[in-house]
Amino acid sequence: MTEKQMATEKIGADVVANPSPAKSMGDPGITPLSPSHTQQNNTEQVQSEPSFVVVVAIDFGTTSSGYAYAFTKEPECIHTMRRWEGGDPGVSNQKTPTTILLTPDRKFHSFGYAARDFYHDLDPSESKHWLYLEKFKMKLHTTANLSIDTDLHAANGKRVKALDIFAYALAFFKEQALKELSDQTGSEFDNNDVRWVITVPAIWKMPAKQFMREAAYKSGLVSRENAEQLIIALEPEAASIYCRKLRLHQMVDLGTHTTQNGFSPTDNVGSGMAQGDRYVVVDCGGGTVDLTVHQIRLPEGHLKELYKASGGPYGSIGIDYEFEKLLCRIFGQDFIDQFKIKRPAAWVDLMIAFESRKRAAAPERTNPLNINLPFSFIDYYKKFRGHSVEHALRKSNVDFVKWSSQGMLRMSPDAMNSLFKPTIDHIIQHLTELFEKPEVSNIKFLFLVGGFAESPLLQQAVQNMLQGRSRIIIPHDVGLTILKGAVLFGLDPSVIKVRRSPLTYGVGVLNRFVEGKHPAEKLLVKDGTRWCTDVFDTFIAADQSVALGEMVKRSYTPAKPSQQVIVIHVYCSEKEIVGFISEPGVKKCGTLRLDVSGTESTAPRREIQTLMQFGDTEIRAMAVDVSTGRTVKASIDFLSH
Repeated sequence: MTEKQMATEKIGADVVANPSPAKSMGDPGITPLSPSHTQQNNTEQVQSEPSFVVVVAIDFGTTSSGYAYAFTKEPECIHTMRRWEGGDPGVSNQKTPTTILLTPDRKFHSFGYAARDFYHDLDPSESKHWLYLEKFKMKLHTTANLSIDTDLHAANGKRVKALDIFAYALAFFKEQALKELSDQTGSEFDNNDVRWVITVPAIWKMPAKQFMREAAYKSGLVSRENAEQLIIALEPEAASIYCRKLRLHQMVDLGTHTTQNGFSPTDNVGSGMAQGDRYVVVDCGGGTVDLTVHQIRLPEGHLKELYKASGGPYGSIGIDYEFEKLLCRIFGQDFIDQFKIKRPAAWVDLMIAFESRKRAAAPERTNPLNINLPFSFIDYYKKFRGHSVEHALRKSNVDFVKWSSQGMLRMSPDAMNSLFKPTIDHIIQHLTELFEKPEVSNIKFLFLVGGFAESPLLQQAVQNMLQGRSRIIIPHDVGLTILKGAVLFGLDPSVIKVRRSPLTYGVGVLNRFVEGKHPAEKLLVKDGTRWCTDVFDTFIAADQSVALGEMVKRSYTPAKPSQQVIVIHVYCSEKEIVGFISEPGVKKCGTLRLDVSGTESTAPRREIQTLMQFGDTEIRAMAVDVSTGRTVKASIDFLSH
């Protein structure tokens, strides 16, 4: 492995335990004693795998959510959650909307259709005191310095703690799933027998993943002491695991629109997949679009990631925002802003009406799409402006939206398609760039998954872009692909053997100053020795392959024998090669904490060996006091405090 050698050669073995005066940030100027990359054989993991009776996966989506489960004794049989009460016309789905309602005194009331319907039936004078939230998951992706204290805004404009909302939602799913499992097995089901899996977008950074985990602790899904009872699954990875097991009658090949495609319907796609085949999974959800490139390694069907996960906030809610912008053009931003705050339930109604028409958009469509305007919209507009909605439409220069005599907005198909355009253009641009990368050549299949993948407009755009370079496959139950794949991942988390690091991670250290190599302004003279400060010690580089169970090893020494805790700042960058922590684009993204209290020893020099794992869906750290062999409590924290 040349990468490992590189990692080892990059840093000189000079060491110093003196705190560096150059770091006012409280970063002890610790340098590594033994930089190395080690491949651990997964022995430790094998012993620590507790036995679970069932795996329950929660797909916590931007627009809709659900759960599925399988008993470890019958891994082939994946159950999706019971039918939900409620439901929308034109939207058939096992999942429920990701909507949550809190009472005026901020207690959890309901989730999903139940929350939406109850909120809708409240009198407007009352509903303004209730806290209703939807599409809030994206906040974790868009917040720059996400912390435990990050706020969300309810429909009435009031602020609530994001952590509370996510915890309420997870507690709701825990209760629903355990109830269903108890009914299935005929006795009270014990939460300790469940391995929980929560899905997140692959492009999420570590803080957002850690936030989900914190919410799970708060909700009582799992305890901090039993952290391994919960695993975080990456959405497109889950989809990938499911897709490679698909039988051919379970999917549509967009090129031929056949289900069989030359194999007998009971064959796997796997039977169409040979050793080393490469494929792309495009996960198009409500909030994000996530792209993953995998290669299959037979006979076990293990997966290897070929290029770091990419994508962006180009999910189907982008179309909702475009619709909102269109309404602002017609009725005025001032009115729409007021209406959302004053009549939040009617606004929700309007967006539900839009949702079912959005699903009817198609490339060949010629007849207009009618969107019901709630009575209170028409009524409130007249009060607000002193003239009718009809008048506003006539007066506006938006000629492709008309008023129909049945009290509806009538949109031409072109008007609807133009709402899709910005979002679809982003996705196509991203796919085009991805397919230009050398690592992404010879792609045999492209799997389109996620709720937005059902859109004929998106399907057509992807077909036009690929021009037959890869076969485009859409699983039949495209909205449940991630959920089922996440269950499979929970049953065997080691199926993905090699991942790519999305970012470069490392710490700031002191190295011996080398004339001509190091910049003069980084020189620090301490006790007659010349040091170079701010050197970036790379743990792992962006887009570097990391095998599951591979460890990055570093040794640190406390600055003072009496030191109880070593706190080391972790830095990250999107660039693959970083020389100094002061370079542009390098930012402090987390802290590594080594609790060395209680490990005092008589050794003149204490060495704490730290092992960090980057090959999994989350970054983990462990540490050991070399002189005593005792385990040191190590944790890596990415949430800003």
